[in-house]
Amino acid sequence: MSSLPGALEARGLELVGHTDLSGKGDGMQIMRNGDFLYVGHMGDFGVGTSVVDVSDPAHPRVVRQISVPKGTHSHKVQLANGLLVVNYEQYPYRIGVPERTGLGVYDVTREPGDPQLLAFMPIRGLGVHRMWFAGDGSRGDRYLYASARLDGYRNRVLIIVDMGEADRPAISSTWWWPGQRQGDPESLPEDNDIGAHHVIRQGERAYGGYFDKGVVVYAVRDRGSLELISSLAWPEGGHSHTHTALPLGERKLLVVTDEAIEPNCEGAPKNVHVVDVSDERHPREISRFPVPDGDYCARGLRFGPHNLHENRPGTFQSDRIVYVTYFNAGLRVYDTSDPLQVREIACYVPEAPPGQPAIQFNDVLVTSDRLVFVTDRVRGGLYILQHV
Repeated sequence: MSSLPGALEARGLELVGHTDLSGKGDGMQIMRNGDFLYVGHMGDFGVGTSVVDVSDPAHPRVVRQISVPKGTHSHKVQLANGLLVVNYEQYPYRIGVPERTGLGVYDVTREPGDPQLLAFMPIRGLGVHRMWFAGDGSRGDRYLYASARLDGYRNRVLIIVDMGEADRPAISSTWWWPGQRQGDPESLPEDNDIGAHHVIRQGERAYGGYFDKGVVVYAVRDRGSLELISSLAWPEGGHSHTHTALPLGERKLLVVTDEAIEPNCEGAPKNVHVVDVSDERHPREISRFPVPDGDYCARGLRFGPHNLHENRPGTFQSDRIVYVTYFNAGLRVYDTSDPLQVREIACYVPEAPPGQPAIQFNDVLVTSDRLVFVTDRVRGGLYILQHV
C-alpha cells in the first residue's frame, strides 16, 4: 500500500489504514463481519458491494466486488442473523429504467469473505433506498425496515419485510404519510419533497427521518408494523431533508440529522438536532450540535451532516458519544453528556482524494474496540481511524 492520505484537520483521531476500493472509491454504508467489511457503493463505477479483508486494519484488502443489475445501485448494506442484505434502487436517480429493483439476501455464515446469494425480493417500483435490520436471534427480531419507491406512491414510503424465511423474504406491511398514496383523500403541496428515509428500531418503538416532515416517532405493533405516535418538523428556509433519528439509550433523547444535499451550502440550513421524547406524543427540540467552524462552504461539494454511527448490536454502544459524517468537514465526534451544551471532542478531515475538490465523508461504523470505519462517497474509498 502506498503512503496514507494526509490530513487537513485531525484532533483525537488518526488514520491507520486506507483503500480506494480497487479504484472504485464511491463508498457508502459499511457493515463488519469478523475480519471482513461489506461496503456499499454509490454506483458510479458499476460496483454494488465490496468485501474487504480488514484483519490487518493498516492494510485493508479488497477480496471481492459484487456487481449490480443495469440501471441500479446497491449502496446500502445490512448484517444480521447470518444474512447480508443489500438494496437495489434506480440509479442514476430519475434516469432510465432499472433492470430490477428490490432486495438481495446473501448467506455469510459459511464464507464471510464470499457471500452467497440466497434470495432476491423484487418490488414494483424504483427500488429500496435505506434499511434497518439488526435482529440478533435472541430477540426473534425477524423484521427489516426499509424506505422504498413503490408503484402507486409518491416518493419513498416505509416497507416492513418479514425475514423469518431468509430464502423467501416478503413485505408484511407498508407505512406512508397520508397523501403519498394515489387515491388518498389527503393532498400534499406540489413542491413538497415528502418521503421516508429510514427508521431505527428500539424495542417497541422506532424513530425515523422523513423528508419535509422531520423526525417521526412510531409504535411497533404486530408483525413489526408501524403506527404513528408523533412527529416534529423544522421547516425554516426550505426542505430540511431529515435523515436519521438515533435514540440515545434510555435517556429519552434522539439525535437527528438533516442531510446536506445541495452543494456549496445552498438550500435550507442542515443541522444535527437533540430532541426530547420523554413525552413521546409531544417531542421537542432542546438544542442543536455546534457547526464546524471553517471555510467549508468554499471548499466545494456538500457541507453539512449526513449519517451517524447507529449503535447497532455488536458495535460500539454509547448513549453519550455520537459520530457524525459531515461531508467536506469529514468526521466529527461529539459528547452529549449535557444535551443542552453538546461539545465536539474529536474530528478528522483528510485531504481531498485525487480528482475531487473536497472529501465527502458519507457513512461511519465504529466497532466495539473503537476502530472507526468511514467512507467517501465520490472516489476516496474507505478510511480506517483510531482514537489517540
